[in-house]
Amino acid sequence: MLVVLFQVVKRHERTYNSRMGREYRRKETCVFLMNYHVVFCPKRRRKILVGPIRERLMQLIREAAPDLECDVLALEVMPDHVHVFLSATPRWAPNQLIGRIKGKSARILRQEFPELQRMPSVWTRSYFISTAGNVSSETIARYIAEQTTRD
Repeated sequence: MLVVLFQVVKRHERTYNSRMGREYRRKETCVFLMNYHVVFCPKRRRKILVGPIRERLMQLIREAAPDLECDVLALEVMPDHVHVFLSATPRWAPNQLIGRIKGKSARILRQEFPELQRMPSVWTRSYFISTAGNVSSETIARYIAEQTTRD
């Protein structure tokens, strides 16, 4: 079933595979494409992500990604928020990915930059996440509708 779905999707969406983050990934028993656009902010939206803190944060996010079996497709750090575009595996839930990235970066940033230790925490608990993939909702609905007519 998975192979059939994969072939149908590949046939319908062949033109998109050359774009960034549009390649299907494979593990032992699955084929997947899970891309997440994540935005998160420092506590009280303080403009602390500048200079060496910004550079170190970018480095920490890129270092954390392979441990989480992710690829960082795009990363932008603004003074008061962070945008990350990740290609992830099904092993990790999105909230786990974000929690680990924020947790590791906060711990190391606070160790290396004493001015951050005055803050109650580096990051807010909230975040924005959006999925981005190769197949549109219409393609999936059409595929499912076609399956019922075949049976």
